[in-house]
Amino acid sequence: MPWFIALALLVVPILEIYVIIQIGQVIGGWPTVALLLVESALGAWIIKREGRRAWTALQSAFQTGKMPGRELSDAALILVGGTLLLTPGFVTDIFGFFFVLPFTRPLARRAMSSFFNRRITTQLGSSGLGGFIPGAGPTPPRPPSDDVIQGEVIDPDKK
Repeated sequence: MPWFIALALLVVPILEIYVIIQIGQVIGGWPTVALLLVESALGAWIIKREGRRAWTALQSAFQTGKMPGRELSDAALILVGGTLLLTPGFVTDIFGFFFVLPFTRPLARRAMSSFFNRRITTQLGSSGLGGFIPGAGPTPPRPPSDDVIQGEVIDPDKK
């Protein structure tokens, strides 16, 4: 995974510069700059609105005692999407809008969940647990132990 991040940090800026130059050649330099500014302003407004919604949903889940899995994943996607939207460029804005917009975020959430489930399965499978995932099915049998003491429970109230 670290090599992927390093590669992305090298490739994404080069790709962004290429796309900005190509769009600038088609529509002109100043319109390209204006389009980047409009995208950033729109992104900031959407981040503020969706961030507030995610925070409210997270607080509501905590108050009702519900496990906030969906709310936490939405908050993480909004954080990552907001970072991408505030980064100048068209390619990062596309991914940022995909993570932040309420009608595309469920798709991003499913993709993120699938990715992390595969990573966990791979990690647990290679750790000697034989692919066992907690909560995914019956528990594996425990090996016999010498710490077990056979006995009988006697209820003192029952005569």
